[in-house]
Amino acid sequence: MIQKYLLGLVAGLFFLGGCQKKEVLPVAENIPSPQQVMLGFKQRLYANQMDSVFKKCNFNGSVAVFQDSSLVFKKNQGFEDFKNKTIIGSQTVFAIGSVSKQFTAAMVLQLYDEGKLKLDDHISDYLPSFKENSSYRDITVSQLLGHTSGISDSGSGLLFKSGSNFSYSNKGYCFLGELAQKVSGKSYDEMAHELFRKAGMSHSFTSDRFNGVHFAKAYLGTAKHWEEVPDMPARLSHDKISVSAGGILSTASDLHKWNQALYGGKILKPQTLGMMLKKGMIRNHEILGKCGYGYGIMMNGSSPESFFHTGYVKGSPSLLVYYPRTRTSLIVLSNIADESLGKNGFFKPHNTFRHIADVLETAAGQMSEPSRNVAETN
Repeated sequence: MIQKYLLGLVAGLFFLGGCQKKEVLPVAENIPSPQQVMLGFKQRLYANQMDSVFKKCNFNGSVAVFQDSSLVFKKNQGFEDFKNKTIIGSQTVFAIGSVSKQFTAAMVLQLYDEGKLKLDDHISDYLPSFKENSSYRDITVSQLLGHTSGISDSGSGLLFKSGSNFSYSNKGYCFLGELAQKVSGKSYDEMAHELFRKAGMSHSFTSDRFNGVHFAKAYLGTAKHWEEVPDMPARLSHDKISVSAGGILSTASDLHKWNQALYGGKILKPQTLGMMLKKGMIRNHEILGKCGYGYGIMMNGSSPESFFHTGYVKGSPSLLVYYPRTRTSLIVLSNIADESLGKNGFFKPHNTFRHIADVLETAAGQMSEPSRNVAETN
């Protein structure tokens, strides 16, 4: 079915490209621009494909696709509160897990932009705990940002010599939160909310500052047989998770605004953003396979180019993707997970949504080239 719709998209775009020749045409009113027609195609394609996943998976959550400031697709389904049958809406706030890490990375890189630290500085220059642990003394800011420090989430030693390999570390991002507070003189909550304001995110919070309205409570199991994850979202502030590694709460629309601000150059200087998005090491992601890792951001190794991160705290799987070529965001948020299926099982809808977006954004990116070429040569 998707191939059939893509053929229609291709034919339509080539038709539009041909119409861009400098010919005398009759005057007509309300003729849509090629960009508007392209957006219309995308909206219909996404609606058809995404709706089918909602139905097959009985997906409980929120999915949205935006291109620049235009809404391509958005759908909410299910409950934010299963017991009271409160339905998910546009202001429903989800726990986004490790998607939070890019906010922490951005805070640290802002301090770099302000000249308050260097990426090759030793963390031990700032945090006493690193000075006291001989294994940690030579770990740099850059190594914590890129998960190459060797810090183990379950012990106090190193898994390997710092800088020599990749090992995803929540504890490393907990330390980055401490570093940002030490250097800035502000709390993590203050820095996070400054970022939210800068990006125009009016429905985003740290778990410590959440006001309790429209929260998507987290659940384990299925829609018929579920159990609520206790102490949410307060448990995200505990040391085992930490706010800087996985404790931010947000909505689909706000995460789109974050993508616009971050990749649009409103948060970091261009050169610094480039460092954040530069592949440092390869990560063997248990759900998405091999991908590059920069600073708090993953990137794929094939077409289409995209930057993304998954997140999971008990009962709340999430995915945030940005396609730079088409300036398109995909946001997938949910508040229930059947852990008996394993991560590949309960992340299956998220991965399917991403696969659909990969196909459609590849086509959209490729089909926009002939139109531009025709315009340039006529």
